[in-house]
Amino acid sequence: MNGRTTQGEVLGAGNPDKVLLREAGEADLDTAAELFRGYLEFYEVEVEDPERPRAFLAERLAGGDSFILLAEVPGAGTVGFTQVYPMFSSLAMKPAWLLGDLYVAPAGRRTGAGRALLREVLRRAREAGVSGVQLETAYDNLVAQGLYEAEGFVREEFHMYFHDLSENGSGTGSETGSASV
Repeated sequence: MNGRTTQGEVLGAGNPDKVLLREAGEADLDTAAELFRGYLEFYEVEVEDPERPRAFLAERLAGGDSFILLAEVPGAGTVGFTQVYPMFSSLAMKPAWLLGDLYVAPAGRRTGAGRALLREVLRRAREAGVSGVQLETAYDNLVAQGLYEAEGFVREEFHMYFHDLSENGSGTGSETGSASV
């Protein structure tokens, strides 16, 4: 499954673009890490060790903890990524997925790359028979919220809580995955 490629026509900014999607493998770690750094910057996460984002992704892939999809747009290169974590839903008593990260670099926005990544995650989730796909994003990320709602995601009424156990954590704030487009 590693390196599997799919291609589909998606709409972006009023004209159809071809977005090439592939599952990231070890050979894609530098590219994925560059996008991951952009994602961390978007969410204003300070990274002390510049090699940590790549190492984090390598650990997830090596451990089978997640899968990563990359989006390539002709003429723009690899412009987006998503990382998905399998989990379980106790309420559904079935597997579920957490779409932990979705990011499209500024050069790839409005090309349909974010929509293509999201649709591929949903396609794979249906194929895998999971109960659903969960994600969260910043309250002020209206562009991403519009995409998610247009693709069938529904804002839940549950309140999310998080207790930060990191050394410099204050006990507040969210460290779970978020998605940005």
